[in-house]
Amino acid sequence: MTWTFPNTLTVLRLLAAPGVAVMFLYFHRPWADWFALALFLGASLTDFLDGYLARAWKQESKFGRMLDPIADKAMVVIALMVIVGYSSMSPWLVLPATVILFREVFVSGLREFLGDTAGTLKVTKLAKWKTTAQMVAIAVLFAQGVFEHYLWSSTAGMDQPMVDAILTGQEEDLHGLRWKLTGMVWSGHAGLWLLWLAAALTLITGIDYFRKSVPYFKD
Repeated sequence: MTWTFPNTLTVLRLLAAPGVAVMFLYFHRPWADWFALALFLGASLTDFLDGYLARAWKQESKFGRMLDPIADKAMVVIALMVIVGYSSMSPWLVLPATVILFREVFVSGLREFLGDTAGTLKVTKLAKWKTTAQMVAIAVLFAQGVFEHYLWSSTAGMDQPMVDAILTGQEEDLHGLRWKLTGMVWSGHAGLWLLWLAAALTLITGIDYFRKSVPYFKD
């Protein structure tokens, strides 16, 4: 294996995957949300950079082609586990997350089964869009967690009638409750829509990979 800069970026992305979860073990919210979001965004950026630099510098390698999808899947799977774990377990969130997790495990199993013929399941452009949609959706959902925590921490010491009066404009909004609520609602809705889009693309590419592998199931 040739240790190139693009391969180094891929390895760093793989190592960053568990780091997203570790942020919530060692830091209190909202710092955990901020650090997880920053780490996830930085790692997602390397997903574009490592492939681009490998092609531009003619440093493409078998190691990079093997490790790149593994790093992507680790990032997505661990981040989704964290988001679902800290959510209210809404079916609107759990269902697309389940579709994504199932597909990623299923396709990984297909590639392992195919062995030397796994090249049949080459990464398509649609699969790359799928990964992009997943990462954008997860980043937006992490942002929702930031808005949500700041909103509830700003209401500390207030009773519900006071909170309602501020949000309806009857009382002065000294703590920015309205813009924090707006940020939480919009990022939550946008994150869910993007996650459902990612789940749809994930399902389509999963079916495509399965269809391509069917001929190899025949004894």
